[in-house]
Amino acid sequence: MITLNDLKKAAEEGLAFLKQQDDIEEAEVYASANGILLTRLNYTSHIPCNGVEEPKSVENYGIGVQCVFGGKGTAVRIGFGSETSDISLDGVRSALEKARKGASDDPEFVSLARPAGEKRKLFDYADPSITNIKDDALSEAGWRVLNGGLRVFETSESLNNLVAMPEKLPELGLIIGGDVTFIHERMAVASTAMPEPQTDESTLVMSFITSMVENEGAKGSGYQATTTLAGLTDEAGKEAAQNAIAGIGGVRLKTGDYTVVFGREAVMEILHYILMPGLDAATFYASASPFMGKLGQKVASEKLTIVDDGSVKGLVGSKGITDEGLPTGRTELIKDGVLVGLLTNWYESQRLANDPNAKEKLGVDPADWKHALVPRNGFRYARGGGRHFDAQPGIHPTNVLLPGDIENTEAICKLVGNGIYIGRLWYTYAVNGMRAGDFTGTVVADSYVIRDGKLAEPVRPNTLRISDNVMNVMNNVIGVTKESKPVLVWAADEIVYAPEMAVKNVHLDAIAEYMEAL
Repeated sequence: MITLNDLKKAAEEGLAFLKQQDDIEEAEVYASANGILLTRLNYTSHIPCNGVEEPKSVENYGIGVQCVFGGKGTAVRIGFGSETSDISLDGVRSALEKARKGASDDPEFVSLARPAGEKRKLFDYADPSITNIKDDALSEAGWRVLNGGLRVFETSESLNNLVAMPEKLPELGLIIGGDVTFIHERMAVASTAMPEPQTDESTLVMSFITSMVENEGAKGSGYQATTTLAGLTDEAGKEAAQNAIAGIGGVRLKTGDYTVVFGREAVMEILHYILMPGLDAATFYASASPFMGKLGQKVASEKLTIVDDGSVKGLVGSKGITDEGLPTGRTELIKDGVLVGLLTNWYESQRLANDPNAKEKLGVDPADWKHALVPRNGFRYARGGGRHFDAQPGIHPTNVLLPGDIENTEAICKLVGNGIYIGRLWYTYAVNGMRAGDFTGTVVADSYVIRDGKLAEPVRPNTLRISDNVMNVMNNVIGVTKESKPVLVWAADEIVYAPEMAVKNVHLDAIAEYMEAL
C-alpha cells in the first residue's frame, strides 16, 4: 500500500506544479490509498460448505485535482479530474487535463476550502496491527466470529430439545452468513489556501452476521465494529446465533398503532436512511428536508438529542481531518428536541450562506447561525469503504451519538409496559419524497412482543411493516437508553452509536401471508 509520506509528497509536488499554470486561480490536490480486506462467512449445516470463504483484498490509490480556472476578462470555471494508480506528476498532468476538459461554470461556487479557526484534535490513531495484517490473521478473524456462533448453536438447550439426538442438529438448517471486513485508509490534501499538506490515516474492523434456524423460520443478527485488531471478538457470531434461537416460534401481529422500543439496529436504519439525510445542508439548499425553516425550533421530543462527533479517539467513525483538509469535531444537531445544527462541507456552507433564500430555507439568518454550519463533514466516501481520490467531497456523518438516561433494555421495556420491541428493519426508505418525512421499513428479525414490561414471544420475521412519518416518530420519543453500541448498516460510511429508543403511537401494518412467502 502507498505510504503516507508518498501521498504527502504527491500532494505537495502536485500543488507546486498547478501553481505554475497561468490559467489556474485556485487549486487543490488530493491523494489517497485504501486497503480493504474481506473474509466472507457462509456456513450451512445441511449443505456442504467451507464456512469461511472468499478471503480477498482490494487496494486502490490515485490522485485527484480540483481547479478554479479563470484569468483577466474571463469567467471563472470549476473543473475536477483524477488519475487511477498514479500519484506522480504525470498523474497530476493527466488529472489536470481531465479537469480542464470537464470544467464548467458554477455561479454558486465561492472558493476552495479555507481554515475556519478550529484546530485538529485527533492524531496517530491507526492500529499498526491492521496496517500490517497477514493473510492468516484475516482467515483467523473469520473463523473466530463463525466459531462463536457455532458454539452457541451446539450448546443451545432450546435447539437440542427440538431434535432426538445432538447429531441431528444440522437437520434444523443452521445458517451463519456475513463478513468480517478490515479497512485501512490513507490520504493527503493540499491547496492554494492550505499549502502545507494535511494527512490522515485510519483503520477499522467491522463484522455483520445473520444467522438462521431455517426449519423454524427464525432469523437473528449480530454486529461489531472496532478500530483495532485486538478489539475484534466473536461477539457478532454469538449474538446472531442467540437471536436466531430466540426467534423460534414467532407470532403474527395485527395492524395498529403500538408503543415501540426500537432496538439499536432499527435506530441505525431510521437515522441512516431517513433522519440524517434531512440534517444535511445540501438537502436544505435543495428545499428537500422535512425540517425546512425549523433551525432553532423544536422538532422532536425533549428526550431526543443527536450529536455528530468525528474527533473522539477510539470511536469507529472518527477521522483526524476531513477530505477538505479541515478538522473534524463535535456538531450538535438536535439538542433536547431543538434543531441547532446541520452537517455540512465547505462548499455547501458557503452556498447556503450566500443563498438569497437562505433565511426562508433555514428559518434563521445564516449570518447569525454560523456556528450551526461549520464544515466538519466533507468526505470523499464511495462504494461502501475508503476515502476515494476520484470523488469530490460530499457530506457524510462520522460518529452519530444519541445520549439517553434509561439504564438498559430491561428498564426501557418496563417504561413501555405493553408494546413491541423492533430489533431490525430492512429496506427502509422514504415515500412521497424526503421532505414529506413519510417512510416505511420491514420488520425482519430480533423483534418481540413486550408484555407487562418484559420481552415475551418473538415476532415472526417479515410479517410487519412500519408505515409512519419521521416527525411523528421524533416527537413521540419517550425514552432513550444510556447504553449504546456502534451499529453498521449495509454500504454506510458513518457509525451510529445507537441506543434503544422507546416511541409511542408508531403505526405498523401487518403483511399478508402470501407476501411473507415471496
